[in-house]
Amino acid sequence: MATAVIKDRASQKRRNFISKFLIYFFLIVITACMLMPFLWMLSSSFKLNKDVFGFPIQWIPKNPRWQNYVDIWTQIPLLTFVKNTVKITVVVTLLQLFTSSFAAYAFAKMQFKGKNVLFLGYIATIAVPWQAYMVPQFMMMSSWHLNNTHLAIMCLQAFSAFGVFLMKQFYEGVPTELCEAARIDGLSEYGIWWHIMLPLSLPALSTLTIFTFVNTWNDFLGPLIYLTKTELKTIQIGLRMFITQYSAEYGLIMAASVVALIPVLFVFLSLQKYFVQGVASTGIKG
Repeated sequence: MATAVIKDRASQKRRNFISKFLIYFFLIVITACMLMPFLWMLSSSFKLNKDVFGFPIQWIPKNPRWQNYVDIWTQIPLLTFVKNTVKITVVVTLLQLFTSSFAAYAFAKMQFKGKNVLFLGYIATIAVPWQAYMVPQFMMMSSWHLNNTHLAIMCLQAFSAFGVFLMKQFYEGVPTELCEAARIDGLSEYGIWWHIMLPLSLPALSTLTIFTFVNTWNDFLGPLIYLTKTELKTIQIGLRMFITQYSAEYGLIMAASVVALIPVLFVFLSLQKYFVQGVASTGIKG
């Protein structure tokens, strides 16, 4: 009997080992497939233009061309583009954190007439693609004389239905009794939001920060429509300046793309410990 139990345990351990091995092997393969384009971009940023699409791929160039990372700052006003992108991204991220958390608190912890209908109508806008209303938006910004200004993009992206939904799901996990006790102590709704809700919602705020920062930093179509002056363009639009009518400097494009990727990686790595916690906590109720 004891021998049979030992054999069963050994068989169970073997099955567990095989299943874990297959899972980790599958995850490693998926990770490698996802990282391969970024590794190719990094490798190509050190190559001459004629060597970028060489086959077989030379992952480590024999003679790395570090000059690419110098030329990207001189051939186009890349520093200006980076400053513009940082300005727009930081302002939009802060505005979305403020508006989303503020509106989410009202939807989650306050009672007013038509709250559910208003929330459903606001969230339903997520299903409408931006291409469906970008022309009316452009006409509206044009009538306000905001074309060719960063303010146009900031105003349009200051509000996020997804951000409100994300923050509301987190706020609903906070005990209502905590808010009621604060009201009894004389704290206003603004005070409850500022002193109680915001400190408790760091994981959700971090998650929203990552999503907003990445989407705004990588936005291409919005700046393409509203910004035509060179001194106002963002880095995503500036990368097109390496492409001429008859040729494209792919080595410089890859080098500039690597530079553009660094802030996104920095933000994600800085907030990654809150990211999973924020996604998990906002999915408790729904």
